[in-house]
Amino acid sequence: MAPLAGYTCYPFRMLVREMGAALSYTEMVSCNGLKYKDKATQALLFTTTQETPKAAQILGADSRVMAEMCHFGIPEEYDLIDINMGCPVPNVIKSGEGCALMGDLRRASKIIRACADGRRPVTVKFRTGLVESNMIAAEFAKMCEDSGAAMITIHGRSRNMMYDGQPYYEQIQQAKAAVRIPVIANGGIRSVEDAERMMKETGADGIMIARYALENPYIFSELTKTPVIKSRFTLLQEQLELCKKYYEENFTLVYMKKLISYFMKKRIGTKRYKMELFRCGNCEELSFLIEKIFGEREDF
Repeated sequence: MAPLAGYTCYPFRMLVREMGAALSYTEMVSCNGLKYKDKATQALLFTTTQETPKAAQILGADSRVMAEMCHFGIPEEYDLIDINMGCPVPNVIKSGEGCALMGDLRRASKIIRACADGRRPVTVKFRTGLVESNMIAAEFAKMCEDSGAAMITIHGRSRNMMYDGQPYYEQIQQAKAAVRIPVIANGGIRSVEDAERMMKETGADGIMIARYALENPYIFSELTKTPVIKSRFTLLQEQLELCKKYYEENFTLVYMKKLISYFMKKRIGTKRYKMELFRCGNCEELSFLIEKIFGEREDF
């Protein structure tokens, strides 16, 4: 499961693990936020002994700060750390973070070397390049390996493509051929058929699912042939209870409303519930609405 800002909190990570995902990362965690002990940033790292293995994704542009946070900011219980070098969002790019690092291989290498000190595996997630006219997936992948990365994930789109367009399978394939470390392929996977095509055309060692998992977390059970007999109603009620157990009500309401909206996507007859959903002011109202929308539907 890909790290997704605003979504891959502890409850959702546990959900996709139950569905069959082998690994799920935290939301991207700002190293600057950790440095200044920002409570919202620290909260992104919440986990329990029930989650294993544990994987955190960090964001930053200063190798010294990032190394320090890897050593002292990310709890020791996390088994591996991923460095975000693929986020295309404008405010991240302006800060020299995320995908901006694909335009500065020397700095990117310095960051990886500083973080990959042998204490725990460090992985890197990046794109095929900044623009389609200058794709550098293989070169960047080799740099990551040479700098100490234990694994890489490649989103098969350039930064200027954002989240649209057909992934460039050949870029991932070229990167796979350039390195010996495991390569995970990401981008445009919405079905078992998409996953099989990605694996076949790239030769990747595995795949990563991103936004589609919000709409259909069962994709992991379909891919791994993990038996799942829980309905969407049951999954949402369990997510609600898990949020209530570990988070404040405001966080629970915001997160659950977003998740329910994704679960309702492309389902007949649910548009009329959208306004009612966003009017919910407490967890009891939300629970009632979940039952109202999904309670009588035992489809998966």
